Amino acid sequence: MISISKQIVFPAALCLGLVGTIQAQNTAVERLPIDILDIQAPSSRVSGSPGSMQIEDRSCRAMPGAANLRARIVNAAVQEWAYFGFTMLDYTDSEVSSATRSNMGRRWSLLSPQQSVRVADSIAGYWAAAPDSSWILQRQNNRWNTRGVTTRWRDPWSAAFISWVMCESGLGEQARFARAVAHHTYIDQAIQSRDSGNGQAAYQAFEIGEQEVLPGDMLCRGSRPAYQSVAERRRHLGVGARTHCDIVVKVDKNLPGFYVIGGNVRATVGMKLLPGAATADGFIKPVPYGNRKLFAHLKLDADPLSLNALDLSPTIQALDCGMPATNLVAEAPAMPAAANIGETC
Repeated sequence: MISISKQIVFPAALCLGLVGTIQAQNTAVERLPIDILDIQAPSSRVSGSPGSMQIEDRSCRAMPGAANLRARIVNAAVQEWAYFGFTMLDYTDSEVSSATRSNMGRRWSLLSPQQSVRVADSIAGYWAAAPDSSWILQRQNNRWNTRGVTTRWRDPWSAAFISWVMCESGLGEQARFARAVAHHTYIDQAIQSRDSGNGQAAYQAFEIGEQEVLPGDMLCRGSRPAYQSVAERRRHLGVGARTHCDIVVKVDKNLPGFYVIGGNVRATVGMKLLPGAATADGFIKPVPYGNRKLFAHLKLDADPLSLNALDLSPTIQALDCGMPATNLVAEAPAMPAAANIGETC
């Protein structure tokens, strides 16, 4: 069952009311000043308004061997999650209702038309980090011009979001991370990196449960084909596939489960709470949820980070009573809580 009513408490979040039902929050948070969190807004990569947007900047940071790579990846993802309004989907509820089953596959959006306009240049900026993506933005411009600026994106942008996070975090070289318009490109890179023993790529692919999952790692699943393992994908290297990966931002051994953030989750940068189970080795491994199964764990070759990285991120730490009111953005009312929904990717 997909629930959006899990009670989650983040440090200092009481002032924002981020306790209780978390669903397309009515309050979004503007990005932190760059002197607090050294991350350029994705919107700075594009110019123009919906219908005439153009990519201006595709440059990426290249910081090989950065000691804080995991933290940069987590902090970038968390800031975008806050900017989009703190959307959370809880997959840890084991009870599956008939209402949930009947709604699976419906492409609900958690963004209002006003919110869609607000984040349009951010999503376009994500595309700027994915090579050979200009045609996608042009196709979206045509869609805006014919259907209006509040229309949703024609092409799934979850891989573009991942590409932007890695680009901004210091994995600017394609040999380190294969930024692309589709997830399978960098999944294949991680598989080949492990198989060849080539230590240049930042991620290596492991079967679910084979290694401990840490913040900054990614968890991936396939829908077409519905891969069950890395071994299955290995037989299809280089072949297009509908896949999706999320960035792990927190591992909760008490739940047990994983907090992950990804793009194009109900048309937002959204967080999911995924179930886990303890292993004999003392760590938590992901387990299937509903009718979905993760098939790959992309492990980042970097120094470990606190399992509680989400709560320690600058964005969450800034959510205190002293936060300037100008940093808050009032949004349109959220979707009624009665709607149990699926996800786009």
